[in-house]
Amino acid sequence: MTVSSDSDGTVAAAAPFRVLGPIEVSGEQGIVPVAPGRQEIVLGALVLELNRVVETTRLIDFIWDHGPPKTARAQVQICISRLRKALTEGGVDATIETRPRGYVLRAPQDATDIGDFRRLVAQAHALARDGLRMPAVEKLRSATGLWRGRCLAGVPSEVLAGMAAQWDERRLEAVETCMGLLLELGRHEHLVGELMQLVACHPLRERLRSHLMVALYRSGRQAEALDVYHQGRAILTEDLGLDPGRELRDLAQAILTHDPDLALAEPAEPRPVVATPFSEAAQERSADPDPVVTPRQLPADTGDLVADGRFVSAVCDAVTEGQDKGQLNVVLVLGGPGVGKSTLARHVAHRVATERFPDGQLYCDLRGPGGQPVGPAEALGRFLRALGVPGQAIPDALDERAEMYRSLLAGRRTLVLLDDAVSESQVMPLLPGTSSSGVLVTSRGQLTALPGTRRFGVAPLSPEQAVQLLGRIIGEHRVEREPEAARFLAHLVGGLPLALRIIGARLAARPHWSLASMGDRLENEHRRLDELAHGELSIRASLSLSYDGLAAADRRLLCLLSLAEGTEVPSWLGAALVDDRTPHCTDLLEPLIDMRLLGITAMDQDGDFRCGLSQIVRMFAHERLPAEFTEADRAGAVRRMVGGWMALAERAHREIYGGACTIVTGRGERWHPSDSHVQRCVRDPLGWLEREQTNLLNAVELAARSGLDELCWELATTLVTLFEARGYPDLWERTHQVALTAVQEAGNERGQAAVLGSLGTLHLYRGEHEAAGPYLSAALEIFERIGEVRGHALCLRDLARIERHRGDDDRALALYTSAERGFLRARDVIGRAYVLGEMAHITMRRADFTRTRSHLDEALGICRSAGFDRGQALVLRRLGQMLTCQQRYEAAEQTLLEVLAMVRASGDLVGEGYVLHDLGRVNAHLHRREQAVQYYSLSAKIRERILDHSGAAAARSDIVAMLGRPMTSVGWHQQADRSVTSTAC
Repeated sequence: MTVSSDSDGTVAAAAPFRVLGPIEVSGEQGIVPVAPGRQEIVLGALVLELNRVVETTRLIDFIWDHGPPKTARAQVQICISRLRKALTEGGVDATIETRPRGYVLRAPQDATDIGDFRRLVAQAHALARDGLRMPAVEKLRSATGLWRGRCLAGVPSEVLAGMAAQWDERRLEAVETCMGLLLELGRHEHLVGELMQLVACHPLRERLRSHLMVALYRSGRQAEALDVYHQGRAILTEDLGLDPGRELRDLAQAILTHDPDLALAEPAEPRPVVATPFSEAAQERSADPDPVVTPRQLPADTGDLVADGRFVSAVCDAVTEGQDKGQLNVVLVLGGPGVGKSTLARHVAHRVATERFPDGQLYCDLRGPGGQPVGPAEALGRFLRALGVPGQAIPDALDERAEMYRSLLAGRRTLVLLDDAVSESQVMPLLPGTSSSGVLVTSRGQLTALPGTRRFGVAPLSPEQAVQLLGRIIGEHRVEREPEAARFLAHLVGGLPLALRIIGARLAARPHWSLASMGDRLENEHRRLDELAHGELSIRASLSLSYDGLAAADRRLLCLLSLAEGTEVPSWLGAALVDDRTPHCTDLLEPLIDMRLLGITAMDQDGDFRCGLSQIVRMFAHERLPAEFTEADRAGAVRRMVGGWMALAERAHREIYGGACTIVTGRGERWHPSDSHVQRCVRDPLGWLEREQTNLLNAVELAARSGLDELCWELATTLVTLFEARGYPDLWERTHQVALTAVQEAGNERGQAAVLGSLGTLHLYRGEHEAAGPYLSAALEIFERIGEVRGHALCLRDLARIERHRGDDDRALALYTSAERGFLRARDVIGRAYVLGEMAHITMRRADFTRTRSHLDEALGICRSAGFDRGQALVLRRLGQMLTCQQRYEAAEQTLLEVLAMVRASGDLVGEGYVLHDLGRVNAHLHRREQAVQYYSLSAKIRERILDHSGAAAARSDIVAMLGRPMTSVGWHQQADRSVTSTAC
């Protein structure tokens, strides 16, 4: 987004349609999303032809460069419809109207950045005609500053790109005019560097080359001026077979002969700076200040900033609003190392400098060379010299320097950019004393004591923005040639701009390297930081500045956090790693958050937070682990971390099941987080397990690698609570294979039996009854030998399910009876309730409804006493099935609808899939064919989602049996989608 200025000096709002760069649209609701591809092309064409009809045939040519399809007109209509919807929902003051031959975008003339550009250039030309050269330069600077890249950069249309190129040409013409005016103003010495860069980028533009030759000649560099001419002549001759134009040849001759016409007609007089005396000594020193030009110390704007336009504009507005309010405004841009805060700040500074701070711009990198912070006295000395104070007139005392500095800036519209500030004490003496100036500070720390600050946090780039930045550095054609590899590179560095610039610099220097080969180099975590270095750019060096600035305890904690495999860190984890059980142990993470080495990713209603640890920071910290900790210290930290996850997962299981039921426990050492964290876990235990799924899976694998076999198998089997309820059979298998290897290598019999038994249950869950048998038999034998009663009962229960599936109900009942006795001995009431429900299934098949009801009533009472909601739902579902068997369909439907509400409330997808199937059968019996199909279809869809393929097939089979014909896969999903909103559900 841009900030422009009207002729009266007031700041105008940014145009809603911006095409001078990648296409952007903003409205009252913020940035309006425009789908890449066709929508961008159509909107880009309409914006370029604002308030003029664009024929449909032209739009088709723009979209399809090489032969449109037969549906081209229809597809254009779809694009228009979606654009209209996006503009309306985004609150954009514009409409797309249909005309007989095409479409027109109706909006005010100032609704585009092209309109802003044309207005500013016209104002500049008028000022130049009146002899007001400097105001004309400022207008031209503002006009060319609207560019964020090539016009319509990234829009995939060769035809439209050719149409947009005219505006890139007009920008260069404006730049050339601006350079010419500055030469007339006598600014030749200050222009040399900028003109050299422009000529290097546009070697065939003779006007730019002539401006550079004049600037060099007037700076006393005649030989270099002539060398620039000869370089241009060689390029024209070799590339185009042409000689330089007449004007360039004449200029070279004039330089060669020292033509007096090349001298300035009206040399610009430097303006002296008059300092107010502050003490007698200072008065003597400041009696004869040197005449100086206005300081222009800003580093170059790289021109490849990728950021949200509205965010950039908000920072620009914050920098300038102090002038409007009559109070000094300090804008603080915060971000971790390499995140791009300095690039953003420099871009913002250039955007606002000419219009709002014409009296000068001061800059200081406060981090200093070698990471040694620049003291405020040294920084003030630099600023005072830049403001024209002779060295001998600068006071020695910090206070006197600050007083002189504030007096010199009083009433002047000066921008002060302080980059990479370390502390408040470093910044405070550098603040001007009046509101006419603006201050922009970047820092890795919070600097909370700075007065009157507006804070803006800079985050890593999104995947799309990261690819866009890479394309600007190495050329969009290379990114377009390998889009997947570009996205992979962005992923490997977490969207960190500094890392992307290093990658881009290496690829730009080696055009024969593919992006995929660069990805191969970076994929090795042990070498990634080595690869992320190029010239003076280095991720490791940037992170070292932050790391070295931490207290010793904070450095050690960061290193320990690298032991966590995930990218998110819960607030209790730091305390576990250092074994801190104090009430405010979560405060341990605050210094790392302040330095942006950790970022807050989420907060809950109680104020607890989660932190993000990027891959790059984790790898850097992991490198330093051996220097900070012994191997025993590291092993202890891992044991406490895994023990913390085990304690919380176990508590979640107990909360769901009403105790340590249906699970075998071990002797792994727990580390118990604070009560507040436990309460957050038990408030929604199944939801907590889902949210922490990635961290819990990582903990299982970390335990296996670290030789913690007991914790490994316990955590893996405890997580079945989540896997079974939410339908994650693949994760169930993955964690258990890891755990099985760990316990087998350690010779842990109890662990082997627990994991083997759970794998048998997994096969039953998948409907693979025969495959389950060997696992369960092996586990049963071990449990029997070591005297583990609950584990033994669990295996008998599951072996009974196999016999029931085979049709041997007598054998199944015998095994269920033995399992029930085992659960009674183990005091596992929930395990017994499960068995009673399974026995009810068999008696129901035998039409022994009296005994069935007895089993179900007893099981329901157990589950209600224990507060086991999922068990209640299972028992009530069996009751609904019994009522169906008794042909009491209305009563069955009411019971099953109650169950449906329960499983949906708890997020039990497995239970939901089953009960929907049951409701389909009840409605089929009631001859409600449409409702039955809806229930069956939704059951099939949910069971596909949780990878219960046999259950999904059964639901589809029931539809076929009822309708007497098969349905396509599309039909299944359409029925399921319709049933979501059905009142029957």
